[in-house]
Amino acid sequence: MALLGAVLVLLLFGGAAPASAHAALRGSDPEDGSVVKSAPRHLTLTFTESVGLLDDSFRVYGPDNRRVHLGEPRHADGGSDTARTELPGGLADGTYTVAWRVVSADSHPVSGAFTFSVGKPSPTPPAAPADHAEHPVTKSLYDTGRYLAYIAAALLIGTAAFAALCRPPDPAPLRLPLLTGWWTLLTATAGLLVLRAPYEKGASPATALDLPAFADALTGRPGLALLTRLALLLLAAAALLVPPVRRAAPRVHLAAGAALALALALTWAAAEHASAGIQVPVAMASSVLHLLATACWLGGLTALLLTLYRAGTPPPAATIARFSRLAFASVTVLVVTGVYQSWRGLGSWSALTETSYGRTLTVKLAVTVFLLAAAALSRRWTALLARPATAVAEARVPEPVGAPGTPPAPPRWAAPPPGGPDALRRRALRRSVLAEVVVAVVVLLVTTVLTGTLPARAEAEAARAPEPQVAGLPGASAFTVPYDVGTPGDRGTVQITMDPGRVGENGLQAVVFGADGGLTFVPELRISFTLEAKDIGPIDAKATDRGGYWATNDLNLPLEGSWTMRLTIRVSEVDQVSAVRQVRITR
Repeated sequence: MALLGAVLVLLLFGGAAPASAHAALRGSDPEDGSVVKSAPRHLTLTFTESVGLLDDSFRVYGPDNRRVHLGEPRHADGGSDTARTELPGGLADGTYTVAWRVVSADSHPVSGAFTFSVGKPSPTPPAAPADHAEHPVTKSLYDTGRYLAYIAAALLIGTAAFAALCRPPDPAPLRLPLLTGWWTLLTATAGLLVLRAPYEKGASPATALDLPAFADALTGRPGLALLTRLALLLLAAAALLVPPVRRAAPRVHLAAGAALALALALTWAAAEHASAGIQVPVAMASSVLHLLATACWLGGLTALLLTLYRAGTPPPAATIARFSRLAFASVTVLVVTGVYQSWRGLGSWSALTETSYGRTLTVKLAVTVFLLAAAALSRRWTALLARPATAVAEARVPEPVGAPGTPPAPPRWAAPPPGGPDALRRRALRRSVLAEVVVAVVVLLVTTVLTGTLPARAEAEAARAPEPQVAGLPGASAFTVPYDVGTPGDRGTVQITMDPGRVGENGLQAVVFGADGGLTFVPELRISFTLEAKDIGPIDAKATDRGGYWATNDLNLPLEGSWTMRLTIRVSEVDQVSAVRQVRITR
C-alpha cells in the first residue's frame, strides 16, 4: 500500500508538468512576419510529422481585429504533415494574426501563432488571439490516465504471461493482479476517451459532455486506437472468467492470449512515437515488441512476487526457473528494440546531453541498469533454488578426519541454518524480486515521461527550418522578445522586424503587446545593439513613435556576428524594464 501511494503521488503531481508536443512546425505559407504583395488564397502549415486537424484548427484576425471567415481545415495535396485552410477573397491591406492548433500523430496537441501582412504592415496590428492553451485540469487528468494505462497493461499482460508460461501450481494469488490490471486499464481507457475532445481543444473537462466534439474525437487516430483498446478489453474479460492457469494450457488458449496481447500493444504503437517519423513499419513492430517484453518482465515480476508471498504452496524451483528464462528473453528483446528506438529518437550522440529527450532517456537507462542488477541477483538465487539442497550441503561438508569408527562432529559453518537452505534462498529471492518491482515502477514512470517529450531527431529537424523572412524584402528577419514588468501575470512581448537584417543600413519596426496579447502604448522604447566580440556599441537604433509602433530607417550595423539587442521599455512615467535578445547579422 505504501508503494501504491507513492506511485499515485508521483502520477498526480508528475502529471501537472508540461509535456512537449511531438509535432513541430517546419514552416508556413505565408511565412511568419512576411509581407506579401497580394492576398493569398490559402494558409498552409508544414510540420515535422503527420498531424490531425480540428474543426477549429485555424483562427485568423484581420487588421480591424475581427475574425476572418475561413474554409474547412484540410491537408494540402494529400500531405498528412500539412494543414491548410482557404482564405476569403478581397482581404484588405494590413497585418493578420493566425492562431493554429493540430494534433500530432502520437496523439499530443500542439499550437502556436504567427502574423503576416498584405501590402504593408498595419500601423496598429491586431491583438494576438488567445492561444489554445492547455487546460491544466484536463491535461493533468489525461496524463494520469496515460500513466495508469501503461502500468495496468504491464500488470495485465505480464501476469497472464506468467500464469500461462511459468505454470505455478497455485494460481489463486494471480486472480487479484489480473482483475486489477483489467479494471484499471478499462477505466483509464474510458477516461482517456471521454477526455480526448477537451484535451485536443485545450478546454475544460466539463466540455466532455459536448456530443459533437466527442464524436469528432472518435474519428481521429488516437480516438480509434482507444476505441479498439476498449473492444479488446471486453474480449479479454471472457478469458478472465476462466481460472487463469491449468497444468497444461491448450495451445489454442495460448495463441488467443498472445494475439490479444499483440493487438493491445498495437493500440499504443498506432498512436504514439512509432506512428510518425522515419521507418514507421519497423518502428511500430519494434514498439509492439518493446511493450510486450516490458509487460512480460515487469508485470511478470509482480506476479512472481505475489506467488512467493501469497501462494498456499511455495512455487517449485521449476516455476521460478521458467520465469527466469522468460525474463532473460524479455530483457534481450528490450535491449535490441531499445537500442533501435533510442537511435530513431535521438539522431545523434550529442542529443543525449543537449536535449530533454536525450537527458530523460539517459535517466531511464541509468535506472534500467539498477533494475538489471537486481534481476541478476534474483537469477542467482533462482539458480541456487534449482539445485537440490542435499547436493549443496554435501558439497560444503569436508571429508571426515579422525580415528576410524569415530564420527567427527560437523563443522559449525556446515550446520544447516534454521528452516533449511531452501527457506533462506526463498526469503532472499523475495527480497530481490521486491527490489526489482520497486525499481520497475520507476522505469515505467520515466518511460511515460519519455513518451511526453519531443524526440531529439524531430527537434533537430524543426531547428533546421529556415528563419522566417519577409516576402519581398530579401533577408528581412522577425523576432519576438518577451519582457516582464515584475508583477504576477504582467508580461508582454515586443515584435521586431529588421530589413534586411544584414551588415549595413537596416530598417527596424517594433510593436509592443501587453499581458492580454493586445496592442499597448508605452511612453518610450529604446533599442540598442552591441557586438561584444569586437567591442562595438552600444549603437542606439533611435526608434521613434510612429503612432502605434516604433520604427527607424537609419540603423547601421557595420560588421557580421552575433549582436546583443537590448530593449528598454518604459511602461509608465516612473517604471521601466529591460529585455535582451541575440541577433545574428550576416553579410
